[in-house]
Amino acid sequence: MSLMFNILLVVQIIASLTIISLVLLQQGKGADMGSSFGGGSAGSLFGATGAANFLSRATKWAAVVFFITTIALAYVSNRGTKGQDTGVMQNFTQSAPAVPAAPKETAVPSLPGVTSAPSAASMPAAPSAPAMPAVPGAPVSK
Repeated sequence: MSLMFNILLVVQIIASLTIISLVLLQQGKGADMGSSFGGGSAGSLFGATGAANFLSRATKWAAVVFFITTIALAYVSNRGTKGQDTGVMQNFTQSAPAVPAAPKETAVPSLPGVTSAPSAASMPAAPSAPAMPAVPGAPVSK
């Protein structure tokens, strides 16, 4: 791997940890930011609303850095491929499945006195089933 890839990866990890910590530090809209530091909002480091603005701006810029490094990592990792397949299956070679051999034709032993198999024309017809009544409960005509 190249040095640029490693640098971008470290920057992305730092940006992601920064986003996590900044989001966890922020309070809901109803809570004062100074109360999380143990003092009143007037005595906080950034003033009454300064901490909320500072944390939201810092989160925004950490997210911008995170997305830029993500795009840069994608570019650097695919820079030298030039249309080559870099997937998981790139070294897989498929072999043809084994085809089973056709069964050998075996002679069917014939019964004495039978010259050939009976044809469909020489078979007797199957008996027909009685007709079902058209209306339930109506008598069946025979």
